[in-house]
Amino acid sequence: MDVRTKSGTTIQVQGKDLLEIPEGLFGFEEYKNYAIYESEYPPFMWMQSTDESSLAFLIVDPFLVAEDYELDVDDKALAKIGISNPAEVCVMAIVTIPAGGTPVTANLQGPLVINRSNNKAMQVILNSNKWTTKHDIMKALKAKDARGDA
Repeated sequence: MDVRTKSGTTIQVQGKDLLEIPEGLFGFEEYKNYAIYESEYPPFMWMQSTDESSLAFLIVDPFLVAEDYELDVDDKALAKIGISNPAEVCVMAIVTIPAGGTPVTANLQGPLVINRSNNKAMQVILNSNKWTTKHDIMKALKAKDARGDA
């Protein structure tokens, strides 16, 4: 499938890289279809809306930027996207790159939970106050590199 990106280019994506978010993302409920593809800056990836080319999100595996990251999501909520086995789950965090040199952050409070078996996903809000919507990921990656955990 050809997908027009926010940068104006067209990319080719395979079916396995297409994602349906039946309830949409918070604040973007009307956009339900996305393509995921590698960014030019690993470990980040792009989640490009296939409904609206001007809408794209940078995403990252939260376990890479918060070693002790954990999430507890109700089984009934996960059933909405067909998850019955934890092995089917992939978790991603939406990244914010603000203007003006403020830290690049990840939303660890509202991760994206993906069912790898059927490519359906949902955004959840974690009840724990341990995680924030503005986790400084560059600081976390630098600390990880300094320890040699890369």
